[in-house]
Amino acid sequence: MFVINDIISFEEANGEKQLERILWIDEGNVICYTINIENEKALPIKRKVSDLQQLFNDQLLTLVDNDPYAFVYQDEKQISDKNKTLRDERWKSIESMVLQEPDIYERDKRGQLVRFSVENTGKNKRLFYKYMVQYWQRGKVKSALLPNYTNSGGRGKEKTYKDQKNGRRRKFETIIGKGVIVTDEIKRTFEVGVKRFYHTVKKNSLATTYDLILKTFFVADYRYDNGVKKPILLDQDQIPSFRQFRYWYEKTYQSEEKIRNRKGNRKYELNHRAVLGTSVGDLYGPGTKYQIDATVADVYIVSSFNRNWIIGRPVIYVVIDVFSRMVVGLYVGLEGPSWFGAMMALANTASDKVSYCRQYSIEIEKEEWACHYLPQTFLADRGELEGYNVERLISAFNIKVENTPPYRADWKGIVEQHFRIINITGIKPFLPGVVDTDVRVRGDRDYRLDATLTLEEFTSVIIKCVLHHNNHHWLKNYNQDEMMIQDEISLIPRELWNWGIKNRSGKLRSYSEDIVKLHLLPTANARVTYKGIEFKKMRFSSDTALKENWFGEAREKSWQIPICYDPRDMSRIYLPSEDGKSYEVATLLDHHKKYAGKTMEEVEYYFAYELLKKQQFAHEETQNKVDLASDIEHIVQKAQKSLNQEKIDLSNNQKVKGIRENRSIEKEVKRKAETFLLADANRLEQPDVPEPIMEETITQQSVSKIELLRQKQKEKLKNARVSH
Repeated sequence: MFVINDIISFEEANGEKQLERILWIDEGNVICYTINIENEKALPIKRKVSDLQQLFNDQLLTLVDNDPYAFVYQDEKQISDKNKTLRDERWKSIESMVLQEPDIYERDKRGQLVRFSVENTGKNKRLFYKYMVQYWQRGKVKSALLPNYTNSGGRGKEKTYKDQKNGRRRKFETIIGKGVIVTDEIKRTFEVGVKRFYHTVKKNSLATTYDLILKTFFVADYRYDNGVKKPILLDQDQIPSFRQFRYWYEKTYQSEEKIRNRKGNRKYELNHRAVLGTSVGDLYGPGTKYQIDATVADVYIVSSFNRNWIIGRPVIYVVIDVFSRMVVGLYVGLEGPSWFGAMMALANTASDKVSYCRQYSIEIEKEEWACHYLPQTFLADRGELEGYNVERLISAFNIKVENTPPYRADWKGIVEQHFRIINITGIKPFLPGVVDTDVRVRGDRDYRLDATLTLEEFTSVIIKCVLHHNNHHWLKNYNQDEMMIQDEISLIPRELWNWGIKNRSGKLRSYSEDIVKLHLLPTANARVTYKGIEFKKMRFSSDTALKENWFGEAREKSWQIPICYDPRDMSRIYLPSEDGKSYEVATLLDHHKKYAGKTMEEVEYYFAYELLKKQQFAHEETQNKVDLASDIEHIVQKAQKSLNQEKIDLSNNQKVKGIRENRSIEKEVKRKAETFLLADANRLEQPDVPEPIMEETITQQSVSKIELLRQKQKEKLKNARVSH
């Protein structure tokens, strides 16, 4: 089976090794077009799918897992505005042509389309061919048209200038000075000034913001003019220019972020966000359209930390292929309905289901759930897949996104119907803690107290339901076409999926699971400290951190680093590389292994519970501290009273001079008082024998010695007083 975007490797008859990408497959799975991804002058090649299949069966053709052009799937935030503009201009010039599949792959028809574009735009036809070939070779996504110098120079690295200001020289620098270097301190000042004067509802201009920053932060002194306090600015060669300020702002803030900060998220989403896809016509086969939706399960679950903690009702996200009714993605958690939950379901759509099931101790064969592709179109209700969160997905994988209008859930009837099939009500009699509103009368037991399953155990139940639906559920109301009737296809999602792939596989998209997760996993900032890489109160470490002595350097000053994480398992976090192509894994430190395998929700619940216990004990601890302070004050007051009664008028010198002798006397007294007096062994064996008066004699002797020492000390103090 071949799908669009597969990279195949084989040898031609002349012995040359070919590395080609599949660009298009017809509905009947007969003809496909490929292109050599190593030749800059390559053009699409028409091939028979059966020929490729024969080569694959003869082990003369292999599928390549590592995409050499994976760098095009980078985050939009990592692309400069200049490169985005170039990419969008190139895409606009070829969009109308490359979307006319399969005509654009035929030489004659392609030539006509290019000639028409040359006449309309006046551009050289070689540019059109260059952009189209680049688009095809790099995976048929818009970012394939980014400039080729993405890896050159010091992209993404901040340049520092120590001795000389960068940029062009001032025209009269001998008179007004060379200017100031924009240091990190000045950049921080710019940041504070922009937040205070520009990203506000007042909508000051950038020039006005610059003047207010100078007035506030670049002042040498003040003067009074008719009682008005006025600032005196620093000299001209000590103040950054407006050009430097504007350059810093445009480099720091992207266009979307500027509009959001000045106009707010609501107005941006209403008037400025990108338009997300269009409607799709007929459903040709698997991957034409996926539907995604969420529902809150009618059951209460407990924490895996402590089964006595009830943590509420989980959320189920399901992604279904519209053509076959196959469940291709699943997420069960406590997040949502929201983008966060939808993101987890989308990541699962492109993941290997055998490994996914194994996480929940469910062993399956690959054929039972062979779904790890992205579709041509996603359909969701308004909210989860509407707005700027999904634009990364659209830009990276050239996927269309449709959102149903308000109050029109029937537009997603397939996934809604699926919830009625695998919804918790179907297995309600078997699960404790299910919601039952019919019995909530006074005196009835609270059904929430019956909660028994953890999130992991409940997920296992839902996976079993999905496997049953995919492999054994008969679709009673499925509308077959003539070809299906002729082939006598069983109306089971798995059978429809396999039949569609064999006969109509033109819409599935094959992408690396890691690349998809790269654009879907949530991102955050962690802090490098001398105790480890801290994130959500958990501590991690990595090979690079140990080799480069991060934790030793963090003793002087900690710093933040960007990370990605999977909230389903907090055993590790991921440290992305600067180019966004790879990750390094950071694992939990040994004394934090108790969080391994736990979800983000469970870890946060644990910390919240610990905080609650701390706050509940805080008052009791404070009361004990007050009692302790009172006890100490009482002892001190009693000692002060005794001191006043025994006080002798001595000079400070006399008091200090006798410290050593006083210590010796006190030590001797304490030794006598602390002497161990053990009972005679014979006495222990014969407890009825009268005890001789030896201990009393010893005690009297010890007391007499102590009194003698005290008498000596009193005489010493008396003599000192007389001499004084």
